[in-house]
Parts: sequence; C-alpha cells; structure tokens
Amino acid sequence: MMEYNRVVAAYFSGTGTTEKVVKDIANKISGNLNIEYTVMDFTPLKSRKKPLVFKDSDIVVFGIFTVAGRVPNLMLPYLETIEGNGAIGIPISTYGNRNVDDCLVELQDILEKAGLKTIAGAYFSCEHSFSNVLAKGRPDEKDLEIAREFADKISEKVKKGDLSKVELPGERPYRFYYQPRDRHENPIDIRKVKPKTNDKCTDCKLCVELCPLGSIDYDNVTNISGICMKCCACIKKCPEGAKYFDDKGYLYHKSELEELYANYNETKYFI
Repeated sequence: MMEYNRVVAAYFSGTGTTEKVVKDIANKISGNLNIEYTVMDFTPLKSRKKPLVFKDSDIVVFGIFTVAGRVPNLMLPYLETIEGNGAIGIPISTYGNRNVDDCLVELQDILEKAGLKTIAGAYFSCEHSFSNVLAKGRPDEKDLEIAREFADKISEKVKKGDLSKVELPGERPYRFYYQPRDRHENPIDIRKVKPKTNDKCTDCKLCVELCPLGSIDYDNVTNISGICMKCCACIKKCPEGAKYFDDKGYLYHKSELEELYANYNETKYFI
C-alpha cells in the first residue's frame, strides 16, 4: 500500500471562505494520519508564477469557489499547468448558496487530467461574495462538523488503500455559465462592472495586494485597470469599507440573489 507523507491544503479563495473549508478538512486528515500538513494558497497573483506541483505521496484537498456555476474561467489556464504526479485529489467547490451547478465535476475533471486521483469530493454553501446577507457567516459550525466528518471518511478510505474514483454531481458536457436575468427574463451583463472607491480610502494598498488578478493600480487604487472577476476580496477585506459597487444591474442581481436564495442550502460530500 502506498505510504502518504503530506496533506496539502490548496485553494483559490477571495474572501476566505474556501480557505477555511479546505484548511479544516486538510488539518483533520493530517491529524488522523499523523502526517505533515502544508498550505498552497494560489489566490495571490504572485503565487501563480509557478505551477502547482504535487508528489505521489501527497493527499491534496483542492478548493476553488464557484463562479456562474463553473470553475472560474479566468483560472483555467493556470489550472492546466498543475502537475499531479499520481497524488490523491479531493476537489472542493464552494458556492454562494445559489447552486454549485457543474463546478465540482469540472474541477474533478481538471484534477484528473492533471494526474491526481479523485477519491472523494464535496461542495459547501458559503457566504456569497456579493453579499453580507446571503448565507451569512457560512461556513458555520454545522458546515465545519460536516467537513470534519468528511475528513474522517477520507482518512479511513486512505487507510484501506481504496483509491476508487468518486462519482460527483454535475453534467458533462458542462452547462454554459449561469446568466443573471431580471424577472422579465432580460439578461443582466455584469462582466465589465468594476468596484468604485469612496473617500474613506486611506491608500493602504491592501486592495492591490488582495486582488487575485492584479487589476488594481498601485499608484492610484481608484483605478481598476484590469479585469474584475467579482471575488469581492477588495470590498469585504477593506478595513475602511472604501470599495463598493454602484452598477444598477449588479445591485439588482445582488438583491435578487438575496431574495430568491435566502434558504439554508446544503453542504454535501461524496466518497
């Protein structure tokens, strides 16, 4: 039986919810198996200068947040550089309480193509990046209890030497990216919408550091010169509350999400 030496918490996490879930699962597996634990945070742009490279003795808990029901398309080129080398892969998709759609199965396919063996997977409802109301405070303690239970089951599967591939929910071929619409079925296009900056800004440059696409100008943080993927790290993590969106379509979509998906949606694992 293969001997595993390290558990890796690998994640792309704008506002920290994916990070929290992935670390919780990876930490528990590490403790259960009494092996090394390490973190590979590929959220910062500077961390993506080199590919993610794993060893065949690694157990990789790999998390990414859902964007429009899919793996974020802006991350696809980087994810294609992963070198799995036969490691165990545990795909984790977090979603903002609407629907995970095909994100989890797409992430599984990406990891399998990269050479990881996906023996388990899960999706977690987490506080939506757009909102302080939608799935507020999640992952909560109930979610984290599920995460730890999931970690225990993964640990047992590894101990048994069972590397059977898990079947994860979703459709192949993947559905097209979720398109926001108003109640008259008119499409709402927020792809080019960018955050604004108010006079509370102290020019601390934290937003520049946080932006995973490097789209905020260092010399003028009010200028978003690159693409905005709406991860909302610059908004939720600004200590002064200086970043915000005022686009009418964006705000309409946000309010629709908060109204239509206010229920407590599930977290679920597969093994």
